[in-house]
Amino acid sequence: MSPLSLEVEVDGVLRRLTLERGGEGWLAYMDGQSIAVDVCEPTPGVLSLLIGDSQADGASSRSYRCVRIAFADEETIAVGRHQHRVVVNDPRSLRGQRKRPGAGNGTLQIKASMPGRIARVLIAPGEAVVAHQGIVVVEAMKMQNELKAARDGRIVEVRVAAGDKVASGQVLAVLE
Repeated sequence: MSPLSLEVEVDGVLRRLTLERGGEGWLAYMDGQSIAVDVCEPTPGVLSLLIGDSQADGASSRSYRCVRIAFADEETIAVGRHQHRVVVNDPRSLRGQRKRPGAGNGTLQIKASMPGRIARVLIAPGEAVVAHQGIVVVEAMKMQNELKAARDGRIVEVRVAAGDKVASGQVLAVLE
């Protein structure tokens, strides 16, 4: 079986992921590292994820319970107390051949991935930004999460200020 290559965007950071069958599980190649992965779906929308080599000694592997939450226009994966906005682009699918949101021209809304409080706003309207540059910092469950630009562009609008409370999916800034 040939390896499966995907583009995976997690919280605005785009990564290339290659999956290859390895023994009873998979080998995942990301950012130049290979990681042994085994996954099953015990109930719909819930994934059991084992990362590391469970055959070696069991101590080098970690287990995670991941819950998939699908909204109208985005997907979120909850791992423990953390929620991550996830977009998977499979270039082999017809859907994957369409433009990925934020990849081309036009406006892109930067949304809160979880409810929280705005700790800092890192940009101002009219400011030019580059891909992966920090836009805002959202504090949720005593953790600070920096939301980043998915592509180069110019900030058209900032809809929040430091101290504002935000809901999951709320538009924080608009990039063009």
